[in-house]
Amino acid sequence: MEFTKSLIKGKLIKRYKRFFVDVKINKEVVTAHCPNTGSMKGLIDQGNEVYLLKNDNPKRKLKYGLELIKANNNLVGVNTHMANKIVEHGLNANLINELKNNDSIQSEVFYNKETRFDFLIEKKKQKSFIEVKNVTLFREKKTAEFPDAITTRGSKHLLTLIDAIKKGYKSYLIFLVQIQNMENFKIAKDIDEEYYKNYLIAKKAGVNFLAYRCSLSSKEIRIEKKLKIINE
Repeated sequence: MEFTKSLIKGKLIKRYKRFFVDVKINKEVVTAHCPNTGSMKGLIDQGNEVYLLKNDNPKRKLKYGLELIKANNNLVGVNTHMANKIVEHGLNANLINELKNNDSIQSEVFYNKETRFDFLIEKKKQKSFIEVKNVTLFREKKTAEFPDAITTRGSKHLLTLIDAIKKGYKSYLIFLVQIQNMENFKIAKDIDEEYYKNYLIAKKAGVNFLAYRCSLSSKEIRIEKKLKIINE
């Protein structure tokens, strides 16, 4: 996915009220929208290099949106709204090895009254639901992790993917790692033990788990490489 225009580099001052970040651009301080409601653990240290996208919509109060943060020398994509767009591009461009050459791709499909999955694909009359999780946490040099906080919604999605298998669908969960230089992925069971337990149950039930790393730059983000999932 290409950015609509070139990103603007700045230095992070602080994040507050979840949705706001103050950033220094040259000698000016601007307030930008933070499109990530998660903890952003390990990313929001003062002085970190950040990249903003300027918008020209007169109806929007904030003229900038936060897209990338550089932490421990790795660019990280923090806009959670981009994750599905990146995966949709990957599906259409056959960048995900396990999910190539689909006959149809639908986004934001309701499974039941309570749950909507990110994609429903069909290939040779086999329908598969896909859920996408955006990954921005890394505490070790080459290993990305999810989640970065307790996620009851994430556990619910795992259990619903199991239910979909019982009804004849295939189920996939893609951990989209928007972090440079990662080689492995694992569930952060010390952060959310319940999610880890449900991950093991879902894996045993036949849910397919995939982790893919993105290449990131100030011009575009796109799926680059499959990562090894190293949970025991």
